[in-house]
Amino acid sequence: MTAKALPPPEDEVEASRAPLMDHLVELRQRLTRILIAIGVVFCAGWFVSQKGLDILLVPFSDSALRHGREGTEVVFTAPLELLFIKLKLSFLIAIAVTFPFIAYQVYAFVAPGLYRQERAAVLPFLVVMPVLFVGGASLVYFSVLPIFMDLSFDQEFAGAAARVVYLPKVKEYYDLAISLLTAFGLAFQLPVVLALLARAGVVSASGLRKGRKYAVIVIFIVAAIMTPPDPFSQFILGIPLIGLYEAGIISAALIERGRRRREAAEAAAEAAEAGEARTA
Repeated sequence: MTAKALPPPEDEVEASRAPLMDHLVELRQRLTRILIAIGVVFCAGWFVSQKGLDILLVPFSDSALRHGREGTEVVFTAPLELLFIKLKLSFLIAIAVTFPFIAYQVYAFVAPGLYRQERAAVLPFLVVMPVLFVGGASLVYFSVLPIFMDLSFDQEFAGAAARVVYLPKVKEYYDLAISLLTAFGLAFQLPVVLALLARAGVVSASGLRKGRKYAVIVIFIVAAIMTPPDPFSQFILGIPLIGLYEAGIISAALIERGRRRREAAEAAAEAAEAGEARTA
C-alpha cells in the first residue's frame, strides 16, 4: 500500500494574493484614511501654527540677544504673507504628526506581498526613520540655525555713511528654517536606505567601501541641491552625511554577517536532515 503524497505547502505570498479590484479598493480606503488624518491634523495645526512659528524664531531671537539686539523685529511686507506662512506651517505639522500613521498604512498595504521574514525586517526601519528625521531636525534647530544667525549678525557694521544692520523678513527666515529642517531630516535617512539596499542584495559593504570617494562627491552635490545656495550650508550638511554613509556601511556589514550566519545554520540543518534520512 503506497502512502498518499502530501500536497506541497502553499507559498505564503501566493496565499495572500487577491484580485486587482480588491487591491484598488483597499488602496482607495487607505488613501482616504491618510487624507482624513492629514485634514484633521491640519485643522488642529492651524490653531498652533503661530506658536510653531514662534518656536522656529527662537534661534533668531537668541542670536539677536547675543549680539546686543534686544527687541529686534522680523517683518513681513505682503498683505497675506504671514497667513500663507501659517497655512504652510500647518500642513507641515500635519505631515509630521501623521507620518507614523501614513507609514503604517503604506506598510499594511504592501505587507501581504512580503514573506514573514521580510515583514519582520521592514518593521524596525519604520521605527528608526522618524527617530533619524528628528535627529537631523534637532541638529538644525539647536546648532545649524544658531550658527547661521550668528554669521548673519556678525556682518553688521557701522559705516561712515550709515549703520548696516540685519533685519530679516519672516518669509525668508521661515523658508531657510524649513528647507534646512527638511534637508537634514531627509538626509539622515541615508543609513536606512543603504541598509534596505543591503538587505535586498543591491549593495554590499565592500562595494560601499570601494565607492567611498565617489560617494563623497555625490554627497556634496546632493547637499548643494538640498540646502540654500551657499558653501557653508552645503559643507555643514555634507559632513554629517559622510558620517551617515559610514554608518550605512556598518549596517550593511552587520546585515551581511547575519545573512551568512542564517545561511550557515540552514545549511547545517539541511545536512543534519539529510544524514538522518540516510540512516533511517
